[in-house]
Amino acid sequence: MFDVDEPDRPCPRPEETVRVIRGVMRLMLDLDRAPLAEFSIKGGRRIDVMAMAADGELWAIEVKSSREDYRTDRKWREYRAFCDRFFFAVGPAFPLDILPEGEGLIVADGFHGEVLRPAAHAALAPARRRALLLRFARTAALRAARLDDPLRSGL
Repeated sequence: MFDVDEPDRPCPRPEETVRVIRGVMRLMLDLDRAPLAEFSIKGGRRIDVMAMAADGELWAIEVKSSREDYRTDRKWREYRAFCDRFFFAVGPAFPLDILPEGEGLIVADGFHGEVLRPAAHAALAPARRRALLLRFARTAALRAARLDDPLRSGL
């Protein structure tokens, strides 16, 4: 995952979160969606996984690793304004009954994930979609460039 102060520097995450993110990323690829972990949005917030479909539809996926993680974090409500569909993603042992029924739900482990409840569609405004798609493309390109040349970390 990536550090908040240095957006493209990895930062530590709980092991359960890392496992769930890995399963979510694999699920998104299986669903023909391009996923990015730790996608930065306005105000310095970060969506755990943002996934883009071929038609430009954006899914925001907020990973919750525990009951406490869910109860102490309320910023996820802000993420709905930055996607067409919003999901929670949790591990297999997570207490599903505490999550709001109106949001999409993915259960994932370190190997795969499954959409248990589809998310409602709320189309983004065209200007916001364009801005997010440009940010998504730039973020993906810069991360790919860093993989090709790790000595150029300042890209």
